[in-house]
Amino acid sequence: MDWITHEEDVWFDFRGSSPDQLVSGRYYKGTVDGFADFGVFVDLSPGVTGLLHRSELDRRLESLDWDAGDTVFVQVKNVRDNGNVDLAWSKRQSDGEFRGAKVHDPDGDEDGDPIESDDDDDDGPVRKTPTAPDDESDRGSERTSANTSTETTNDDGDDGDIASGDRGNGSTAAVATETREDEEEDVAGTHERVAVASLDGHVGETIGLEGEIVSVRQTSGPTVFELRDDTGVIDCAAFVEAGVRAYPEVEVGNVVRLDGEVERRYEELQVETEALSVLDGEDAAAVEERLADALTAEARPESVTELGNHDAIDAVADDLLDAAETIRRAVLESRPLVVRHAATADGYVAGAAVERAVLPLIRDEHAAADAEYHYFTRRPLEGAVYDMDDATNDVTRMLQDRDRHDEKLPLVLLVGTGSTVESSDGLGLLGIYGAQRVVVDAEVADAAVAEDCDAIVNPGLAGADAADLSTGALAATLAATVTPDAGADLAHLPAISYWGDTPEAFVDLAADAGYDADRTRELREAIALEAYYQSYEDKRELITDLLFDDAGGLAGHISEQFRRKLDDEVDTATANLDRRVGDVTVDVLDTDAYTHRFDFPPTELLIDALHRRRSDDDDHLTVGIGTDELYLRDDRDLDVRGVAADAAERVTDAGITAASVRDGRIEFLSGRRDDAVDAVIDAATDRLA
Repeated sequence: MDWITHEEDVWFDFRGSSPDQLVSGRYYKGTVDGFADFGVFVDLSPGVTGLLHRSELDRRLESLDWDAGDTVFVQVKNVRDNGNVDLAWSKRQSDGEFRGAKVHDPDGDEDGDPIESDDDDDDGPVRKTPTAPDDESDRGSERTSANTSTETTNDDGDDGDIASGDRGNGSTAAVATETREDEEEDVAGTHERVAVASLDGHVGETIGLEGEIVSVRQTSGPTVFELRDDTGVIDCAAFVEAGVRAYPEVEVGNVVRLDGEVERRYEELQVETEALSVLDGEDAAAVEERLADALTAEARPESVTELGNHDAIDAVADDLLDAAETIRRAVLESRPLVVRHAATADGYVAGAAVERAVLPLIRDEHAAADAEYHYFTRRPLEGAVYDMDDATNDVTRMLQDRDRHDEKLPLVLLVGTGSTVESSDGLGLLGIYGAQRVVVDAEVADAAVAEDCDAIVNPGLAGADAADLSTGALAATLAATVTPDAGADLAHLPAISYWGDTPEAFVDLAADAGYDADRTRELREAIALEAYYQSYEDKRELITDLLFDDAGGLAGHISEQFRRKLDDEVDTATANLDRRVGDVTVDVLDTDAYTHRFDFPPTELLIDALHRRRSDDDDHLTVGIGTDELYLRDDRDLDVRGVAADAAERVTDAGITAASVRDGRIEFLSGRRDDAVDAVIDAATDRLA
């Protein structure tokens, strides 16, 4: 037949080994590897994976009916200098919708050859897949076919290797195994047990493994079992036939014994599963005890890695060790980590510090380049309260990941949020579903929150004075404790998290790392501006460039915009302040009337800036008033809940309540705005007078 040669009319079967061999604009058949908040990872060939960002989809990511292992069609949009592949959406999602198919084999003789379609199969060309043997004599030939399926790409573009979402301890196990009708032969334990960490010395040998199954993925080829023993993690796959679940009785959390052959493909270790059995009774208990002892020994840091001397940090040393152990244990157990932080400069510094420390641990555990996106998520919050809306979002995602991808429930780490009772409902919802919760906050915290989480790090609850400690500094210390080798990268972060009165220890620490006062100011301002835009996005790469990889040009450019925008808004606001003089001087700004809505700076940051510039008056109180909320700023320890309670007694029908103690935010009914505002200001000045 005559083949249409226009590349937009055909799809390609990529058989190359490097991203730079791809051709932008071409459509390729690939295999869904995994999902993240921002899109879908698609394997185009063994070792070459692209990202189909959600912005490229013609529908919501949540409504996409793809599963890991599904065969899909995508267009290569761009191949970046660092090897990242950007993919675009293809409306055509079956072979029959294209005018033809060709081989793209840059290093082979078949490059450009047409792929003949099977007339009886609308989904693609003929699939050459091994089938289960009919009798014992077929096993040898099936073993050969199974091995072939793991080493090559099938003619329909499906990779016979594993989906690369979960690869363990620098190794991938994409393997094939025979189907046995004789159940007695399919019992593991006939080969000597070795440790995962020593597999490199057993390539080509058939060995035994014992451990826990931490994930199961069904790909378009084999079933992939991720096994963890007391020394590391390895992925194993069992092949019955393409897309068919092997060992359906084996589930996540089972303790198993596995026999298989150790192999190395694409520079990664693999184990070819030959037998897999679930352990119980004393056998299972012995393995579980071994795993638990190893986890505790590896997860618990020896001591807190201090970035700067501070009494408040010393007061929570044990709590920091507990939190660091919980984080390290989650990584070792292949449990996803979700970090929640406020969309502020301090919040981003805190979240980025944890990210900088945890990602190397994930990379050590999983060889896949995209593992850090599967096992680490940082989600900013618009406020300092972890409310039911935030918790519902997180629970929905984690249940989808559990049911769709067989992932473990995550550890949710809240930094600079979740520390007061206003977050109890959200924390409680996470607890109902069994997600682990750790709260880290240098500022205000309520003792009752300790009952709603697995661990809390707060100097105030430990009886320490933390008035001059930022959450960014506390979280950076936690991060350095999690990964001491990351300490040098984190040294400048505490100083960036302060808008003023930075403790000398952190100033000196930053200076020693090459960050003087002007440099830390630029970074703080740049982060604050970027935190405002798309506040719901983590902006991982941009934040990394700013905080860790910028030579000065990027931060300086953004900082200049920050100062211009903030100064203009502060000048306008200052000219429209309502100053009320009494026992306490009060500056009141009607933010609805005298600020640009939906533009930088946000109300909280503007009120902070106004208050800092006029804080020479010890009795000075700054109030920013919106439609149905206001913000209080005072240099003293003003009891926001007490102020709200006093005001509510004065105006009983205004719905006055403390919405966020950490933000100094009080809510009221907009219809009673004037009376509510007067009641709150009177209550605050009475307490300060």
